[in-house]
Parts: sequence; C-alpha cells; structure tokens
Amino acid sequence: VELVETGGGLVQPGGSLRLSCAPAGFASSINAMGWYRQAPNKQRELVAININGGTTNYADSMKGRCTISRDNAKNTVYLQMNSLKPEDTAVYYCNALILGYPTSYEYWGQGTQVTVSS
Repeated sequence: VELVETGGGLVQPGGSLRLSCAPAGFASSINAMGWYRQAPNKQRELVAININGGTTNYADSMKGRCTISRDNAKNTVYLQMNSLKPEDTAVYYCNALILGYPTSYEYWGQGTQVTVSS
C-alpha cells in the first residue's frame, strides 16, 4: 500500500505546478485525499483536501491559487498550483484517509519537493 507522488520540481515565482498522487495496493475505498506541506523548521500544514470526491477545503494561503481534484475511477488526486511564491517552497505530501469502525487508517506519500525560486 503506497501513495505515489509525482510533479514536484523547481519553478519560478508566478509559475505553476501540478502534483499527482496515485494510490497503489488499496483494497478499500479512500474517503479523503489531500495534500500537506512542510517547509524547513515548520510544522506540516494542510494545503488542500478532497472529501469523498466532492467537498474540498483549502488553506487560506492557497485559496484562489490552487485547485484540488480527484479522478474517482483511478482514486488519483491532483493539485494544480498557480501563481506560486517563494514561501510555497516545501516538501509536499499526499495523504489518504480510510474511515472505518473501530479503526480508521491514514497513509502518507514519500513527499515531493517543490521549490519556488528565480
């Protein structure tokens, strides 16, 4: 069971990047998928989340600059980021949540580096 992330890299300020996260080996439906990020010496924070392929939520710092979408057939989640700023530089992690009773499960990808710099 793993989350395979692609799409990170170096981009100039004002540029765009699209991150992808594809689950592999999941036997159950994933209830929520999202993206978090962690900059050096900072806590991991939510960037965007997609719940059950419908409801979305964004960090205030990313509203208007990114869009999270999900291909339900593939369970793949995408994060389109525009107007990137140097402060967006971080390792971005994909997250998947499977709700269950009595136990829910949470999975993390290995992280992909996004660097915004001229």
